[in-house]
Amino acid sequence: MLKKDIIELCLLHMLSSEDLYGYEILRRLHESFPDTQESAIYALLRRLCKEGYTEQYEGKKSDGPTRKYYRITKSGYEKKDNLLNEWHRLRDTLSALGVQ
Repeated sequence: MLKKDIIELCLLHMLSSEDLYGYEILRRLHESFPDTQESAIYALLRRLCKEGYTEQYEGKKSDGPTRKYYRITKSGYEKKDNLLNEWHRLRDTLSALGVQ
């Protein structure tokens, strides 16, 4: 499981509890993955939408620009579960090998 997959798992996990707008997703992911480029996260969001794992919609207008929100889809929940199972297998394999 590569870093990209871990970030994807984290992103889908965040969206499984609430809809979020792009900048909020970016801010939260940067707290744990500070070396990840903003463009890479937005590219991941676009790909997840294109593949049907998330949906994008416009939020209510505020004083600033309209925010684009993201929500997870049914297939997104399935993708999240698959990535989580893959993570558990990798963690268990590393642990069995004594990698801590």
